[in-house]
Amino acid sequence: MWTTPGKLRAKGIIGMNRRNIRYIGRYNDRRLYPLVDDKLQTKLLAQRYNITTPALIGTVSTQFGVKHIRDMLDGHTGFVIKPAKGSGGKGILVVERVEGQHYIKPSGAHLTLKDVERHVSNILSGLYSLGGSPDVAIIEDLINFDATFSEYTYEGVPDIRVIVFKGYPVMAMMRLSTAASDGKANLHQGAVGVGIDIASGQAIRGVQFDRSRHDHPDTGHELASLRISDWGTLLRLAAGCYEMTALGYLGTDMVLDRDHGPMLLELNARPGLAIQMANGEGLRNRLDLIERQPDGLEVEQRVAFAQHHFARRSELDTLQEATA
Repeated sequence: MWTTPGKLRAKGIIGMNRRNIRYIGRYNDRRLYPLVDDKLQTKLLAQRYNITTPALIGTVSTQFGVKHIRDMLDGHTGFVIKPAKGSGGKGILVVERVEGQHYIKPSGAHLTLKDVERHVSNILSGLYSLGGSPDVAIIEDLINFDATFSEYTYEGVPDIRVIVFKGYPVMAMMRLSTAASDGKANLHQGAVGVGIDIASGQAIRGVQFDRSRHDHPDTGHELASLRISDWGTLLRLAAGCYEMTALGYLGTDMVLDRDHGPMLLELNARPGLAIQMANGEGLRNRLDLIERQPDGLEVEQRVAFAQHHFARRSELDTLQEATA
């Protein structure tokens, strides 16, 4: 359905121009961008601030180092290879298990050592990096995502995007991979976005390709029961990334590991705006409220403020009640 700029403003929807000028331009010092644009820098910085991230197996920075991939991967039953400067999920290779001489992807596809080496070589050449600049390949332990989400995702690890403004978590969504998204949690490729209530970690509403969605397109599981455990810890980790980076407008991507709980995957200094669609609400009113708050509050105080002021009732629950 078509809408008008006036209706979007009334719902508090912000567009790219306002995001770029009012929030990113004002609150994100460009000299700090490398802290989040380079995933290796982000990981090392997170370790200094005791923010949990997937364990680092190793890095490859030269073509000569590609020949040592086998030794680096020896003893690891699953792993992820990603470009340090990649964006939009490009160049991420997930190997779920190793069987003999084959590396098995979540889809069941078999790769040889030569395939893995070729992928790493492509990363180094800048095939997936921002601007095509030479890159570094990061190899991490595979995330063992919480089994409670297995019915909500397809061949991929669901992640949670939290927008953090001046250290306050202001809006959140979970991204669920689908067959259309090739097992990647990328909304533009067809993943399902589920708005999450900041107060409770409960699903609010779901969307896929900008249309409302009440169940997962591949598993058929309804979305109303989706609730993120250890939600308070996840919000505190996300909010703490403000002190870690000094970036005022930030997208934090988190995952839930069944052994280690909430973990930071990566950060984004220019987070997209689809989170508004997933939540059925604009960011502007929440951002305006945060701008009126005093500086200097601790993480716990900021999280408590957000949970109190940004609580939402699930539209999915309302739909279920109406059809019961």
